[in-house]
Amino acid sequence: MADTAPTTAQDPGGALVLATCLPPVLWGTTYVVTTLLLPADHALWSGVLRALPAGLLLLALSRRLPRGDWWWKALVLGVLNIGAFFPLLFLAAYVLPGGIAAIFGAASPLVVAALALPLLAERPTAWRLLWGVLAVMGVAMMVLAPGVELNPLGVLAGAAAPLSMAVGTVLSKRWGRPAGPVPYAGWQLTAGGLVIVPLALAVEGGPPRLDGPALAGYVWLGLLGAALAYTLWFRGVGRMPAGAVAFLPLISPLVAAVLGWLVLGETLTPFQGAGFLLALLAVACAQRTPGRFMNPEPHRRSTPHAPALETVTATSTTKEPTS
Repeated sequence: MADTAPTTAQDPGGALVLATCLPPVLWGTTYVVTTLLLPADHALWSGVLRALPAGLLLLALSRRLPRGDWWWKALVLGVLNIGAFFPLLFLAAYVLPGGIAAIFGAASPLVVAALALPLLAERPTAWRLLWGVLAVMGVAMMVLAPGVELNPLGVLAGAAAPLSMAVGTVLSKRWGRPAGPVPYAGWQLTAGGLVIVPLALAVEGGPPRLDGPALAGYVWLGLLGAALAYTLWFRGVGRMPAGAVAFLPLISPLVAAVLGWLVLGETLTPFQGAGFLLALLAVACAQRTPGRFMNPEPHRRSTPHAPALETVTATSTTKEPTS
C-alpha cells in the first residue's frame, strides 16, 4: 500500500512516531536474546542469520529488485545499516551489559545533525542540538563512571554501530526511497547479510550449530527485529525529519536496561543511572520543538523563500510506489 502524504517537519504525527518507535523497542531485546539464547562468540554469523533470511523473505513478498543506480545505492545502505551495524551490535552485546551496550546510540543524533546540513539542507534546531549534547554527556557518565571497568573492544563496537547507522539514515533521506518499505528493507537486509558472509567464514569458520533456543532467538531477531522492524523504520525515516528520527534509537537502551535488570540481574551504579536517564530524556524532548524555536520571529510574515529551521527534503515529499 502506498504511503500517505508526509507530515510536517515539526509535527511528524503521533501514529507515525509510535510506529517508528517500535523498531527501537524490538532492537532493545537484542541484548538479552543474545545473552540467553544465541551461541557464544559468533557476532558475524549472528549478523548473517538475522539479516539474510529476513531480507530474502521480504524480497519474496515484494517480488521487486533494485533498478539502475539503486543496485549500488542499496549495497552502500545495506553495508551501513546492516552489514557493519549488525556485527558491531552483536559484538557489543556479547561483551558489555545490555543497557551500556545500547546507550552508545545516544551519540547518533549529533552525527545525523552534522551530516543533515550539507547533505539534506536540513538545519538542526538549537533545541535538538542541546539534547544531542546532553545525550552524549549521559553516555560519558555511563562509560566513565568511577570504578566501572568495560571491555575496550566492546566500547569501540558499541560506539561504531550507531555511527554507521546514523550515516545510513542520512543517506537514506538524501537518496529517497524508490519503492515501498517492504522491498526497500529487503534490498538492504539481503545486501548487508551477503556482505557479512565471507568475513564470517574467514574469521569464525562455518556457521554455528543451532539448537532449539538458538533457532528461537534467530527467528525473533530475524522476523521481528529485522523484517518487521526495518520495514517500519525505513517508512519512518522517509517521512520524518532526520533530526527527529535520529533520537528514536535511544529507546533501545531503556528496553535493554529494563530487560537486563529483570531477566539478567544487571545493575547500574547511581552515577551511571543518572547518565542513563539523561540520555533517555533526549528521546521525548527532541520529538517536539518549543514554539519559540519553531517560530522565533512570529511578528514577521514568512515568505516562500524563507528557510525553515528544519525542512523536509524533496525526496521525502514525493508519493512512493506501492510495494
